[in-house]
Amino acid sequence: MNILQALFPLKPLNPEILRPKYPPGGEGYPLTWIEDNQRKKRNDVITNSDTSKSPKASYTGITMTSKFPSIALLAAVTTAALTTAATAQTTPTTTPKTTPKTATTTHRTTTAATTTTPPNIPKVAGIPKIAYALRYIDVVIGTGPVAEPSILGTSEADSKIKWYTVKYTGWLTDGTKFDSSDDHPGAEPITFPAGAHRVIPGWDTGFQNMHVGGKRRLFIPYQLAYGEAGRPPHIPAKSDLIFDIELVSMSDTPPAPKAPPAAPANPTPPPTKPADAPANPAADPSKPQTVPPTPPPPTDPTKPETTPHPPSL
Repeated sequence: MNILQALFPLKPLNPEILRPKYPPGGEGYPLTWIEDNQRKKRNDVITNSDTSKSPKASYTGITMTSKFPSIALLAAVTTAALTTAATAQTTPTTTPKTTPKTATTTHRTTTAATTTTPPNIPKVAGIPKIAYALRYIDVVIGTGPVAEPSILGTSEADSKIKWYTVKYTGWLTDGTKFDSSDDHPGAEPITFPAGAHRVIPGWDTGFQNMHVGGKRRLFIPYQLAYGEAGRPPHIPAKSDLIFDIELVSMSDTPPAPKAPPAAPANPTPPPTKPADAPANPAADPSKPQTVPPTPPPPTDPTKPETTPHPPSL
């Protein structure tokens, strides 16, 4: 069943109603008389002629009458189709309004799971949590070799130390700059042994997978910086730090010690000191000389005051 049949159901037509009483071409004779006359002529032709060579019946009122119901049905269907098309063209099409969807974030509840542990360790239910973590952003990817970590042994002989030369600038989370290699004399970078605990823990691990020549921003929690005490007065207690670092170079040997500054070509002689004064300065002739009297020696009670003279020979 098509759309037209569903919209306009057709009832069976009565052929007697549609048949005209005086069909065209009947010369005014009634239809019943024409049908009887044509039927009689047709029977005579079939009886008096060879059936294999009998002529076809001409297009008469009978054939026209038999085809008229089909023509009427086709005309009705065509009219209904045209009417439907015209209605569809004149009726405005209503587009359903679409309501914009608001993006909502779905929070999923994570069920407790058993962590993977060796079989000899008792199992516990739960998800491990992160207390603090070092975060970073690679600003520029370097073109040099990857930064290698140091290998610490039991002694210096069996240790393989990597020395990093770094430019840096450090800020507090409120934007206060507390240190920078650009502020050093000559804006020279610093060199330190990686992983040897000569710097804060965030620096010992913050160069991992970094290439020489690269630049990185580190977000270091206070647990990996200067701890709960901080470093007053420049770094308060429990201060998270932000560093911009640049890995200038990497070496297997420590940097050479700096040579002391050379002496100038024409040094300035030091000022001469006055000669030492004599132990006994000369006496002033204008002043009288006074010699203090010499006190007599103390008397020894065990000895006589005068030595007796020996007797004369």
